[in-house]
Amino acid sequence: MKNRSPSLGILGIGLFLSLSFASCNNDNTEKNKDFNKSEVIAEYQVLKLAPETITLYDEFPATIEGIENIEIRPKIEGFIEKVYVDEGDYVEKGHLLFVLNAPQYEQEVRNTQATISSAEAEVNSAQIDVEKARTLVERDIISKFELTSAENTVTAKKAALEQAQVSLANAKTNYSYTRITAPVSGFVGTLPYKLGSLVNSSTADPLTTISNIKKVYAYFSINEKTHLEFVRNNKGTSLKELRNNQAEVSLLLPDYTLFDERGSIQTISGQVDEETGSFNVRAVFNNPDNLLRTGNSATIRIPRTIENVLQIPQAATYEIQGNVYAYVVDSLSQAKSTIITVTPSTSGRAYIVTDGLTADDEVIIEGINTLSNGKKIKSVLVNAADIEALQVTSENNTSTN
Repeated sequence: MKNRSPSLGILGIGLFLSLSFASCNNDNTEKNKDFNKSEVIAEYQVLKLAPETITLYDEFPATIEGIENIEIRPKIEGFIEKVYVDEGDYVEKGHLLFVLNAPQYEQEVRNTQATISSAEAEVNSAQIDVEKARTLVERDIISKFELTSAENTVTAKKAALEQAQVSLANAKTNYSYTRITAPVSGFVGTLPYKLGSLVNSSTADPLTTISNIKKVYAYFSINEKTHLEFVRNNKGTSLKELRNNQAEVSLLLPDYTLFDERGSIQTISGQVDEETGSFNVRAVFNNPDNLLRTGNSATIRIPRTIENVLQIPQAATYEIQGNVYAYVVDSLSQAKSTIITVTPSTSGRAYIVTDGLTADDEVIIEGINTLSNGKKIKSVLVNAADIEALQVTSENNTSTN
């Protein structure tokens, strides 16, 4: 029997292994092909950026006061005898508020009335004396000097009567101060003094305050930067022209709802406050339903128009180490993380992009937590008008959270 060549055996084994490895590679390739065929590319909503003109609102805390806010103070000293109103009552002009017990003024009226009666009697007597003297002079019984003296007495008595009448008028005026009435129509404020309290013109607190709130003032402050923007963005050179050309301002109430009436800026202080670096501003609002009261707090909103703005929802961004990022779709339909510079919008739900994005960029606005650089996506374009977070030009979309 002939021995087999060792080299043929080794060749056979190598050929077997090669065929086996090739078979395995073919099997893996087929499996990968089947896997790629079954892979699904996820859909993402995408916003194509376009420049637009939007209206933002600068907000400033404000304090409300009625156009007439009058402190009621006594002009004389006396005890509070009667109170005819309660806190929060609405009163018309001339309505009786308080009666003070000050009997000295009533007594003064009576005394001056008696003085007047006495003075009138003396005038009458003096006039009778003049008539008597005139008759006697005509008969040459007495000299003209005595007639002149009698006439001078009448003049003096009349002067005394006039003085008594002035004193009566003063006494009546003082007495009228015991009855305190409303100087304007409005709402009654607090009543710090009760029945029996002794009050006078120098008492620390007023008896009450009457607020006319058919119109109200909103007082607030703006910094120097805002003042410069206000002047530059509004036509006119004089303050009057600036006020006339200024857009209406609105008022945000403490419950984050908008006041129904629009207002206008009425005055701006002529110089900056050196301590605060701000200008004092006053706006006026109609208040037909008396919803606003003196002492209310609110927020003034001043509109500001910005042109050629790119904006995206805040939900389309994320932050890493203080930097803001967004995902854009590249030419290969892949997600690409991009660093951007933004400014918050008035609504608090959108960003105004100042750097990092350009017009026609496609920004992924949903599901960004599932994205990574290079991930293949299927874009679904969304109209900006359908994205609620971008509706910053309408005051009705103010957040109520």
